[in-house]
Amino acid sequence: VPDLQQSDLYTAVETAVSYMRKRISDNVTVNIENYTEQPVMVKINTALFNWVIENLMKNAIDAMNGKGTIIVSIDANLKNAIVRVSDTGKGLHKKQFKAIFNPGYTSKARGWGLGLSLAQRIIKDYHRGQIMVESSEVGVGTTMKILLPKD
Repeated sequence: VPDLQQSDLYTAVETAVSYMRKRISDNVTVNIENYTEQPVMVKINTALFNWVIENLMKNAIDAMNGKGTIIVSIDANLKNAIVRVSDTGKGLHKKQFKAIFNPGYTSKARGWGLGLSLAQRIIKDYHRGQIMVESSEVGVGTTMKILLPKD
C-alpha cells in the first residue's frame, strides 16, 4: 500500500503539468486554472498521483492528434478536492464513458489499454477517490474528473 502524505493539491498538479510541458509539442497549450482561494490539502502519494495526471494529459494529447489545448483545473467543495483535465480532442461516445476504464480497452493503433484502468485503481483503491468522464462530445473534447476526499 503506497504511503500517503498530506499535500497541497495545486503543488502536486503543477509539478505534473511542468513535467509534461517539457515533453510535449509547442502545438499543445496547457493551462492550469485554480478555482480555490485557500490551499486544498489532500492525502496523496505524489508519485502515483502525478502519474495519473500525466496519463490523462498523454491521452488528451493523443485525442487531439498533438495539437490543441489542455486545461487542468483545481476546485473543491466541502467533501472533495476536484481535478479536471479537459481537452479539445476528438471526444468520446457516451457508451465509451465506462468502457475506457476496462483493462485492454484502447482506441489507439498502438497501446495496451492499461493506462486508465491503472489510473482508476490508483485513485479509487489507494486514494479513496473517484475518476470518471465528466463530459465529452465527439469532435469537441473531453473532460475527465478526479474526486479526492479532503481529510
